[in-house]
Amino acid sequence: MNSLSFPKNARLLRPGDYGRVFDNVQIKVPHRHFLVLASANELGRPRLGLIFAKKNLKHAVQRNRVKRLVRESFRQHPDLPAVDIIVLGRQGLAGIENAKLHAILDELWQRLRRKSLASNQPAPPVNAQTRNSGTA
Repeated sequence: MNSLSFPKNARLLRPGDYGRVFDNVQIKVPHRHFLVLASANELGRPRLGLIFAKKNLKHAVQRNRVKRLVRESFRQHPDLPAVDIIVLGRQGLAGIENAKLHAILDELWQRLRRKSLASNQPAPPVNAQTRNSGTA
């Protein structure tokens, strides 16, 4: 049952946590129905925050269903990098079936992982011969 839990240390809880991500967005993963924003953290584990507005999902039942699916998908990807993640919902989510939402979220987590790895890659060292090869 432990793998199904969503403990407090895996959540963005305070407005300051959300503000740090919004003020320092390092990774942005757009999609037609979602926007994922992420910022590196020093905790060594990913944390998740959710924002789904009434404007985009009119009924609480719809918002709760989508949030539940996002949390479930997040738990199924324990190999995510150590970042604080905010998932924002866009219009059109209400009409999407659960299986399709899972597929979309799996794709978003993969893209987030790739972008995180790409942003953490150090620049290749420039040796003296490469630097001087253009001058003669």
